Amino acid sequence: MHKFIVSTQSRYPTSIKKIKDHLAACLKELKVNYDVEISVTIVGDRKMRELNRKYREKDKTTNVLSFPAAESKEGIAFPLKVDPEHTFLGEILVSYPQALAEAATENKMVDRKILELLEHGLLHLLGHHHPEN
Repeated sequence: MHKFIVSTQSRYPTSIKKIKDHLAACLKELKVNYDVEISVTIVGDRKMRELNRKYREKDKTTNVLSFPAAESKEGIAFPLKVDPEHTFLGEILVSYPQALAEAATENKMVDRKILELLEHGLLHLLGHHHPEN
């Protein structure tokens, strides 16, 4: 069974159950057949900008950041075994204000947008990357 550690503040209302259920469904669809642990944090723009500046050297906020627990080569992730039962894939952070703004622009519910951003972050944890510009 997968383990999801989700943290958010009350000013960023989102369904932790929806997040966990959606990530479990994504992992099933992606045929991840080993038990994983993923940390998810919903943050504000100030924190997201700080992390983006620190780790990506981009002084602006962004909608999602992912921090894989292990490096990958050619789309193949090498996850980290943290305990006998779970493999830690890493952490996904979503900016609630960015998700809210994008949801409004795309005429979507904010919860739906957050789930889309989590899918994107999950793919990064599994070793998928953007093509080089």
